[in-house]
Amino acid sequence: MSAVPKRVSKRKKFVADGVFYAELNKFLTIELSEDGYAGVEVRVTPQRTEVIIRATRTKNVLGEKGRRIRELTAVVTKRFGFREGSIELYAERVLFRGLSAVAQAESLKFKLLNGLAVRRACYGVVRFVMENEAKGCEVIVSGKLRGQRAKAMKFCDGYMKKSGYATNDYVDKAVRHVLLKSGVIGLKVAIMLPWDPQGKKGPKKPLPDVVQVLMPKKEVLAL
Repeated sequence: MSAVPKRVSKRKKFVADGVFYAELNKFLTIELSEDGYAGVEVRVTPQRTEVIIRATRTKNVLGEKGRRIRELTAVVTKRFGFREGSIELYAERVLFRGLSAVAQAESLKFKLLNGLAVRRACYGVVRFVMENEAKGCEVIVSGKLRGQRAKAMKFCDGYMKKSGYATNDYVDKAVRHVLLKSGVIGLKVAIMLPWDPQGKKGPKKPLPDVVQVLMPKKEVLAL
């Protein structure tokens, strides 16, 4: 008699999926931080689980003759108990690096680690983001920036949505921590994406508060 497959409650499944995504994202953030890691997407199909790694430098993620991606696949398979060949890792290039909050937060982190002044590094990131047709950008740096007293500095440009459902689609956010000799510095990067009908640079859906005034029809004007 065949064993009856164990049923897992939907709540437990969602929690398990969330934990898997969080742990995988954390692992890839640490492992691929120098290769412009910009997020991960997990797609589950009946045959296998596909993990798409988004990065600015995909050649470094793949490695020589695909060696590095195979190593990452082996680590993920062993850690999460997948069957051999049931999980595949792919690398996808980020087309618009200036519109990725994660990529810009990592860039800012390495600028500060290399000893660049905070103001100069932050203004450089804000300028680069705005040159890539973003609607707005906000960078917050907090910690012991100068001297022993901790403080926060905010660098803004353009238009930024702070509340409402539109922030889920239009605002891309990222948080990073920089370990310096003076202490830990926190970085927050928020980018307001532009509206794009093709859905490449930003969301297809227009902002709800944008009102489009249509021209009156000829029949109405004749009356």
